[in-house]
Amino acid sequence: MGPVVESLLQGVPVLLLHLGVAIAVLVAALAIYIAITPHKEIALIRAGNAAAAVLLGGTALSLAIPLAFCLAGAVNAWDILLWGLLTLTVQVITATIIDLVVLPNLPRRIARGDMAAAALLTGVKLSMAALLAAAVAV
Repeated sequence: MGPVVESLLQGVPVLLLHLGVAIAVLVAALAIYIAITPHKEIALIRAGNAAAAVLLGGTALSLAIPLAFCLAGAVNAWDILLWGLLTLTVQVITATIIDLVVLPNLPRRIARGDMAAAALLTGVKLSMAALLAAAVAV
């Protein structure tokens, strides 16, 4: 039992560091996303806009999925930080392309509560997250 406890005591600080970095990257990524989107998702959600809630929830998940795969294979905290920034950048570019090409006037549609637009963008973000997660895990 001694080696198990010793291993646990040595591993817990690393676990807490890696988890802390991953949570910090996720929170920072969400804050950046919220700051750069033209529609004010938090205000819309507080007003009961389900489309904004679906989109923000999907965005959070789409950022967390590749980050979770990175966390699972991370050698150190720098891995998590750098790959987290990369996946955030790819997700923002993906959302911008969808906004400009597939769903024009997306911010206005979300503000109106257009669930179809929110569901499509959320699906695309989650699809991209799955691909990014697989790429990060390689």
